[in-house]
Amino acid sequence: MSPGGGPGGAPPRGGPLLEVTDLAKHFPIRSGVFSGVSGWVRAVDGVSLSIAQGETLALVGESGSGKTTTGRCILRLLEPTAGTVRFDGADLLALPPRAMRKMRRQIQIIFQDPYGSLNPRMRAGTIVREPLDIHRIGANRGERDDRVAALFHALRELSDSRLAEIERTKRTFLQERGTLEPVDRRALIARVRAGQVTVLDVRPRDEYRAGHIRGALSIPLAELRRRFSELPRSRDIVAYCRGPYCVMAVEAVQILRGHGFRATRLEDGVLEWRARGFDVAVENSRSSKESVT
Repeated sequence: MSPGGGPGGAPPRGGPLLEVTDLAKHFPIRSGVFSGVSGWVRAVDGVSLSIAQGETLALVGESGSGKTTTGRCILRLLEPTAGTVRFDGADLLALPPRAMRKMRRQIQIIFQDPYGSLNPRMRAGTIVREPLDIHRIGANRGERDDRVAALFHALRELSDSRLAEIERTKRTFLQERGTLEPVDRRALIARVRAGQVTVLDVRPRDEYRAGHIRGALSIPLAELRRRFSELPRSRDIVAYCRGPYCVMAVEAVQILRGHGFRATRLEDGVLEWRARGFDVAVENSRSSKESVT
């Protein structure tokens, strides 16, 4: 939770950031032919709590005791039966829908079960961008995509700085396969424009459509062996995939070299390429291309 109301973004002096009083949520028990109410389940009944700015409160209880229901009622993901909820001085239960949606930028629930909170049919970038889309944060989708790319890039840099063992393992893996030759990014762009090199995107086609290095040819790794005829043997081939820890480009280089092509690997993926300010192309639904920088 983050404050948003008082001077400097802080709640009034001495007042709590979140204050819940006598919160209750009762679910009806329905039975009979006409589904009449025969009783009530008191999932939450008379919960009161107060949290100051900077404090953390642990709500502990056995399974089914109402912890999640309490959180949902505080956020009005479920409408409470009774009680009051104040966040940074604002009465959340009295807010109209539009004002409540705006408030959700500052107070959210984080579900502990990834299977319940993440949609396996959506890509990670789409999931991360979804709240930005909902709250219209950013001027357009391109700007929101840039924010997501910057976040993922920052997380990757953090993991690189913390997980030196993974970096050493990666380097050993790539050196053993001879695919670690450095590729100068700006020189690569110039060579592509001059027709001296072919940039090969070996990710699945839908990832290519979502964003790729401008001028790259899309041949997914699974299709590479049967599409050799589309690749010129007179030019160098630089393969890339999802970034420094993706092995699809490594496998592609090994396959190409084994069939007489001059191939090397670009360590960058689209994420790194975009984060460094280089041009990224996106295909829209009509198969035309848009440029994103």
